[in-house]
Amino acid sequence: MVLRTQGAIRALDRLPVRTWLLPDFLVPALLLPPKCRHFSRTPHHRSRIGSAQLSLPQEVNLRLLEPPPQKQNTIARTEPMKTVEVEGPLGMVPRPSEIINQRSITAGKMSLQLPAYMSLDHDRETRKVSLSILDRKERRQREMWGTTRAYLNNHILGVSEGHTAILRLVGVGYRATMEPSAVSVQPEYPGQQFVSLKVGYSHPIELGVPRGMKASTPQPTRILLEGIEKEVVNQFAARIRKWRVPEPYKGKGIFVNGETIRLKAKKIK
Repeated sequence: MVLRTQGAIRALDRLPVRTWLLPDFLVPALLLPPKCRHFSRTPHHRSRIGSAQLSLPQEVNLRLLEPPPQKQNTIARTEPMKTVEVEGPLGMVPRPSEIINQRSITAGKMSLQLPAYMSLDHDRETRKVSLSILDRKERRQREMWGTTRAYLNNHILGVSEGHTAILRLVGVGYRATMEPSAVSVQPEYPGQQFVSLKVGYSHPIELGVPRGMKASTPQPTRILLEGIEKEVVNQFAARIRKWRVPEPYKGKGIFVNGETIRLKAKKIK
C-alpha cells in the first residue's frame, strides 16, 4: 500500500512509537560474543612426535657426519646439510648407492640428511637419540621436525628388525608365484626375482622385485614382502595392489596387510 497524500504521512508521524522490551533472561545471551561450534569436542593439542626420543638397539650404530666445508668465494643456493648414518645387522646387503628423497643406502648403511636448522643429540650411555630445531614458532621447521624423526625411526627399525608387508589375494583362481625370469619384463639387475600374478587377466602379470627386497609366496594366495626401507616395501605392495583393487560388491581384490572393505548391497532391478 503506497501513501500518496501528505495528510496520511502526517497522521502516521503522530502515532506513538512502540518500544519492545526483552525479557531479563535474554539480555546476557545477546551481550556475549557468538561462539563457533567445532565438529570435534576433543581439545586441540599439537603433535609431540618430533620431540619424542628414539631408542637404539644394541646392534644398531648411529653416526652424525658434518657437511663438507664450502669453498671460499663461492655462494651456495642451499645451506649444507648434515648426514646421519644408521647401520645394523639387516643392512648388510651389498648394493650400490641409491638416492631417494635425500635418503640413501650404501653397502649396508642407511643415511638421512638433516636440515641446517635441525640438530641431533646422541647419548651413547643410554643409547637415546633426540632431535631439536632452532625456532619452534616457524611452521616449516615444526613440520620437518616430526617428519625427520619418523624417517629416522623407520631407518632404525629397518636395519634392526626390517619392514614387512603381507598381501592377500581374494578371488576365484587368484594365484601368485615367484619366478626367476620373466617374459614381458627385462631384469633391472642380475639375479632379480619376479612376482607372477594370475588375477583374472588373459596373461600373467609380471613385476620385478626391487633391489634389496625379498619376496616370497608362503601360500598361493599370500605374498610376503621384506626389506629394510619402509617406503620401497610399501611402494611395491601398492604396485601389486593396483592390478586388482578391492571392489565393494563381491569383496574380491588384493588386500595389503589388515586392509578391509565394507560390502555394498547388490543392485536388484
